[in-house]
Amino acid sequence: MTEAIVVTPTQAVESQLDLSALFYSLLFANQSIADSGIANNLERRVMQDIELALSSPQAIAENVLKLPSKILELDRKLADDNIDTKELIKLIEQDPLLCVEVLKLCNSMAFKRSENDVTSIQQALVQVGRQQLRHFITSCLAREMIDIKPIYFRRFGAEIWRHSMQVAFLASELANAEQCDSAFLLGLLHDVGKIAIFKMLVDAFYQAEPGEQPSSTLFKQVMTTKSLTLSALLARYWRLPEHFETPLTLLANTNIKPDDEMTLIIWKANIISECSMLQQVDKLPQKELIVLLAQVGITEQEFAELHKKLLEF
Repeated sequence: MTEAIVVTPTQAVESQLDLSALFYSLLFANQSIADSGIANNLERRVMQDIELALSSPQAIAENVLKLPSKILELDRKLADDNIDTKELIKLIEQDPLLCVEVLKLCNSMAFKRSENDVTSIQQALVQVGRQQLRHFITSCLAREMIDIKPIYFRRFGAEIWRHSMQVAFLASELANAEQCDSAFLLGLLHDVGKIAIFKMLVDAFYQAEPGEQPSSTLFKQVMTTKSLTLSALLARYWRLPEHFETPLTLLANTNIKPDDEMTLIIWKANIISECSMLQQVDKLPQKELIVLLAQVGITEQEFAELHKKLLEF
């Protein structure tokens, strides 16, 4: 029998901060720059922008990171069992690009359920079910927020989207049947603050001195704590239901393990996803992985099984 690992509160905080710093290194394309404790001019400019954003999230929500107007409307209608199936299909098909993206997800390795391709929304509704189709549509609409154009930041766009999808998937797996849909959407949106900050970084990058890139430990720590706070503020401005805003607010306190049920689900899903993505590129020492898994409350075997599924995203 394997002896249970006891993790002290100090170890817990330190391991999560280490994990977050490693994860940010994964998001940046340039891995050759060594971390330093001192922020450069580019990072200082962005940190000033972050403080302004925290005092005025409205400006960020309206100019930097707009929530697609259709996302909440469609989500509500997909959740309403009284809406006629034909009416629902017609509503979705009004957006051809959305249809294309949804069908891509239906036929992706992670979600494909048969040898035959899904070729219509009606077929998707039959084959994957209403709840899963709801998840796909929400995911495709949320992805509109991630539009990173400069080549240097394209990796970030791809990796942060993959992470958001993984957290949404894991959260829905960890939640009970009643919480499943809320957990999925919350997992998908938990990192919107991070996306907003990276868009600020893109703007600042155009004014930066040649060769200046985000690399300091300080900047990564600011990103960790401030992005979660910004996510909660954006949720409030977007008028998301309270059961979205509250967990995001609680997650911003990175010094403690949350005890609120929904918050804990997202907290666990986030750690599992970050561990999986880092392990895939051999960037997470085994000793640190064991400590993190002990906090989340899963065995190495359980993690290995989840990791295998997450590789499909």
